[in-house]
Amino acid sequence: MLNHHQSLGHDSVFTPEQVLENRGRVAIFIDGSNLFYAALQLGIEIDYTKLLCRLTAGSRLLRSFFYTGVDPTNEKQQGFLLWMRRNGYRVISKELVQLPDGSKKANLDVEIAVDMMALIGSYDTAVLVSGDGDLAYAVDAASYRGVRVEVVSLRSMTSDSLINVSDRYIDLETIKDDIKKNSRTPTHNYTYRPLSGVSLIESQEPVE
Repeated sequence: MLNHHQSLGHDSVFTPEQVLENRGRVAIFIDGSNLFYAALQLGIEIDYTKLLCRLTAGSRLLRSFFYTGVDPTNEKQQGFLLWMRRNGYRVISKELVQLPDGSKKANLDVEIAVDMMALIGSYDTAVLVSGDGDLAYAVDAASYRGVRVEVVSLRSMTSDSLINVSDRYIDLETIKDDIKKNSRTPTHNYTYRPLSGVSLIESQEPVE
């Protein structure tokens, strides 16, 4: 496992000792909207297969959760979420709510926090992909239950309070080359793109 870890070039973030001795069973919690806007800032498109491998980093994966707002009438988005479910992700969705200003939004902080706490005892390390400071209390509570928490997000979009209660912080800037979609060898034909708070999926063909 050590050589495999090294061959994937993961040493820049996780040393072999940290992967093998400290992380144990890993549970991943991804704030889909937060990750999208971080990727937009970085100028990359996320390859979700690479992302899953990179965040697991050779450890034993319990489950990877992806949280997102959805528009039930958007068939292309449903296609994207179906692909995610069939490729290693447990999708937790909430219908978008229209705000007074006309925009639509779905906040899934509560769902992330509840799942993180409910699964304690089943995993050793939580990987939280979000910079939302509202999750700091849940992260702190999880740490007091014996869980190690790694926060992965773009530094400019990350609350100091969240970093302060995490055991390790990883800036997406440092791993962007490992998780971006390679246009020369595309792995899927969708784009996850929330516009004005509405998640849209552009697809060249149906996703199987």
